[in-house]
Amino acid sequence: MKPLLLILLASDEWGRFRGPNGTGVLDTSGLPAEFGPEKNLVWKASFPPGHSSPVLSGDRIFLTAAEGDRLWTICVNRATGAVLWRRECPRTRREHLDKRNHPASPSAAVEGRNVFVFFPDFGVISYDVEGKERWRTPLGPFNNLYGMGASPVVAGDRVILICDQTGGSFAIGMNVSDGRIVWKTPRPEAVSGHSTPVVWRSPGGMLQAIAPGSFRLDAYSAATGEIQWFVRGLASEMKSVPVLDGDIVYINGYNLPENDPGRHVAVPPFAEILAAHDKDMDARLSRDEAPDQRLRSFFPYLDLNHDGFLDDAEWKMYNAAMAAENGILAIAAGGRGDMSAQSVRWKYQRSVPQLPSTLLYRGVLYMLNDAGVLTTLDPATGAMHKQARLRGVADRYFSSPVAGDGKVYMTSHGCVIAVLKPGPDQEVLASNQLEGECYATPAIAGGRLYVRTSQALYCFSESAP
Repeated sequence: MKPLLLILLASDEWGRFRGPNGTGVLDTSGLPAEFGPEKNLVWKASFPPGHSSPVLSGDRIFLTAAEGDRLWTICVNRATGAVLWRRECPRTRREHLDKRNHPASPSAAVEGRNVFVFFPDFGVISYDVEGKERWRTPLGPFNNLYGMGASPVVAGDRVILICDQTGGSFAIGMNVSDGRIVWKTPRPEAVSGHSTPVVWRSPGGMLQAIAPGSFRLDAYSAATGEIQWFVRGLASEMKSVPVLDGDIVYINGYNLPENDPGRHVAVPPFAEILAAHDKDMDARLSRDEAPDQRLRSFFPYLDLNHDGFLDDAEWKMYNAAMAAENGILAIAAGGRGDMSAQSVRWKYQRSVPQLPSTLLYRGVLYMLNDAGVLTTLDPATGAMHKQARLRGVADRYFSSPVAGDGKVYMTSHGCVIAVLKPGPDQEVLASNQLEGECYATPAIAGGRLYVRTSQALYCFSESAP
């Protein structure tokens, strides 16, 4: 039997966020290095806005979008860009959102003829590929300060979704057939995050969902939700997708500059802070009682129960968050229980991304941080090959790198897509400018590159007329 990852990579499908098992890699042929509104353009189509990435299966593309008070799942003809159907999701509330987030941030997942979408303002809905609703499972409300962002994934007969928030975080497994919640596992240490899991088959044949969260990475049985193994040492906020290569997991996490090595700030004991600053002697700390501007600025993120005060439990979480370290880790998957001491193969801690996920392609690990600093690493040892600003230009990056056909694509917020030659030297083959802003990660399938911007969805190919 072939390993699960090889089966996924052999498919010409991009059926979830970041493609085959979240790798960002599909080695089809015919992908262009140079493209734009008048070059190698197959088609261009406009849709309501959304930050979700295009997901492809068969002859169809699936997008989520939000327009006014309406939430949409949209099915698009892959050959022409024409809309085949659109279905509206009920909007029962409006979740709080960071300005970089969007009501339609999570991407769809497709398995066979079934489509699964998550709207934080409602829950999960499933359609068949013809647009007929199969089931709906309301979830929430949620209390993530940034808003929710993780996408659903399919593992066997379960749809798995990670719901991390400032309190009451959990992972759930729903039946693919009817949406019934089969298991719900608390994630008590997770206080914020948007990471979408990947699927791993253990040597014993068990499908597991590998899910990063605050301070630790957990592997859940897809069937039952039981935690099989976990590894500590992650940052306090996790937003990137893990990359799985055989039995090695690569995961990057970043919270604050103070979480870089050598920059940690000591957090005094809560009793000491109360003795000096608790003016009304209520054993809590209000924002006005905070000892400095730095703590006052962090206050909304530390007040996990939103009561306007910090208590002992919230102070302990603050202490843990400040003691955590930014970094990218290589972790050996598997085992039972706490595998922290024996499973971390290496850790690298310079210019680590907060949002863009790592890319492993043709023996090189690519790590592009939010400010555009690109680091190429040896995946076996973590040794740095090169670190430099991409294209020599400062830019912001929310999209994750993808690769195929001997090309690596990196998309900036300003819609500049740099195309690199694979290898440690970061050789740029071309830079392509599109209109608008870009939060979505491009998709690859069938010799075509699909790029969603704030203004349009583009399809490019070397074989375009």
